[in-house]
Amino acid sequence: MVALNAPLWSPSLSSLEDSGIKRFMAYFDQVSDRNCTDFASLHAASIEDREVFWSSIWDFCGVIGDKGERVLIDDRMPGARFFPDAKLNFAENLLRPSDNPDAIVFRSEDRVERRMSRAELLDLVSVAQQWLIQQGIQEGDRVAAILPNMPEAVALMLATASIGAIWSSCSPDFGPRGVLDRFGQISPKILIASDGYFYNGKTLNLAEKLSEIVPHLPSLTKILIIPLIGADEAIAAIIPNAMTLSDVVSRVSPKALDYKRLPFNHPLFILFSSGTTGVPKCIIHGAGGTLLQHLKEHQLHCNIVEGDRVFYFTTLGWMMWNWLVSALASGATLILFDGSPFSPTPQTLFDYAEAERVSFFGTSAKYLDSCKKADLAPILSHRLHGLKTIASTGSPLAAETFEWVYQSISKTVHLASISGGTDIVSCFVLGDPTSPVYSGEIQRPGLGMAVDVWDDDGHSLASGKGELVCKKAFPSMPIGFWDDEGGSKYRAAYFDRFPGIWCHGDFAEWTHNGGMIIHGRSDATLNPGGVRIGTAEIYAQVEQIQDVLESIAIGQNFQNDVRIVLFVRLREGVVFDTTLEQTIRHKIRTGASPRHVPAKIVAVHDIPRTKSGKITELAVRDIVHGREIKNREALANPEALELFRDLPELQS
Repeated sequence: MVALNAPLWSPSLSSLEDSGIKRFMAYFDQVSDRNCTDFASLHAASIEDREVFWSSIWDFCGVIGDKGERVLIDDRMPGARFFPDAKLNFAENLLRPSDNPDAIVFRSEDRVERRMSRAELLDLVSVAQQWLIQQGIQEGDRVAAILPNMPEAVALMLATASIGAIWSSCSPDFGPRGVLDRFGQISPKILIASDGYFYNGKTLNLAEKLSEIVPHLPSLTKILIIPLIGADEAIAAIIPNAMTLSDVVSRVSPKALDYKRLPFNHPLFILFSSGTTGVPKCIIHGAGGTLLQHLKEHQLHCNIVEGDRVFYFTTLGWMMWNWLVSALASGATLILFDGSPFSPTPQTLFDYAEAERVSFFGTSAKYLDSCKKADLAPILSHRLHGLKTIASTGSPLAAETFEWVYQSISKTVHLASISGGTDIVSCFVLGDPTSPVYSGEIQRPGLGMAVDVWDDDGHSLASGKGELVCKKAFPSMPIGFWDDEGGSKYRAAYFDRFPGIWCHGDFAEWTHNGGMIIHGRSDATLNPGGVRIGTAEIYAQVEQIQDVLESIAIGQNFQNDVRIVLFVRLREGVVFDTTLEQTIRHKIRTGASPRHVPAKIVAVHDIPRTKSGKITELAVRDIVHGREIKNREALANPEALELFRDLPELQS
């Protein structure tokens, strides 16, 4: 178990008493005859009496719909059914009446800036809903989207959900093969695509890409082109069965929305696994479980209230987009950004946060680390007085980056490292605005989530590293995988390791403070000499070295054992010499342990990563061992893989 240390932040008395968790705790005590005094006691109660807890979340968050009498039947994993008699509509809950007039603010680098009121959003959703119905879209039909993180994406998703169709999306930087590996499995009837997008100051037209994709999706009956770069009409003219959003808006008048209330587990989203080791898994998520989890996480763990201005740096290819959009259900304004976070300057996102008075700033651990490496100091250059919370996910946030946030962004912000995934479209562990923040630690397990750390034999570990598991069913478990009759692939993905227990695939450890440290994916865990080592432990040390921009570690099979190989990408102009190599080894040895020190350190010019920015240890490991990379299209920079093939440094 990780040792005690001094907190970086503690809630003020006023913020503590006004927090969503404190208000929910008082409500929950009334309906449950509990006497919860702090987060730990509330979490215990949420596990011991999950039916009362989840029913209370429904009522406290004001879910619109018919709850029914029963909360949970067939309590097992997989197979549990929450709210089996309930009827609701996801879009109706996100578009509920609000005193906050602003729905969406949007920027695409410095090229486009738009605002959309709640009234304008309602009108666009209404027009899109009517158009989808005119196209014959019904419950269960799939609507696929290749879009930037723009207001029309939000509106079209909500229109899809309003009639009970299923939304699935990816970002426009996906290559044709990556798009087809995803959408080709789910046979969409409608494809929605932008005419292009902006990235790093460049204008990228999607005409050629769409011309290659559309003929290979024979299920399509209509393609809708959304304008961003001004090429929508030209693209619609060359793509069969295509029309522009402008055409739709000119022909359809807004009217009152008609929300179709459907069962709690009615399919809402199809999300995709990263697909770096094969064709992506198509993960089906239900409307009710997604809504309840997001309401709980936003209002309790993130303390989001009506009028807050919520930003998350994400694309439509990452589940954080789905998570972000749900903030509408809490009366928040969505602050959307698309493009490079460093274009036109490294200060771009902080400029945006200041200008739009962002109260919740979400991003990736990699972005924060890059800002740290660039010596940014928004605390000196920007007025971020309204900023209440910074959230970080995508990979473990290093302890030193925790400290940098409080030194260089804000001394008063609640820094919430969060971790979950596409698999549950939510979090297992995340922030707690009523408790201190400790360097390098995720604060708490999610309320209602029976999270634990187990050893290989299925024993709970109060200390030490093991598998992150969830011991009881929760509402946002996937409905299943697409085209997985009988559920064998679904069970194999999460329940084969420990039958009846969700095994998430993260290597984790409890701390003395009641928090958790994620040490990376357990399928990428290193095993030199039979000792399990998390890759995040190595990165946390290496990336403190100013000359190292990023790193990736793998286990290489060598002489009947596994040895650690570390690849480093260096700052421009830095030469990898014996002195730097010894600096890296010393930092790992003293900051982690001698067992963490790699057998080989190799400098490379680039490191492959997924579209959502995560480094791909498994793909690098496969190419080092001469194995076929099954899905290069899942990578943002697949050409980087060739830097790792047949390296002479790894032959001895």
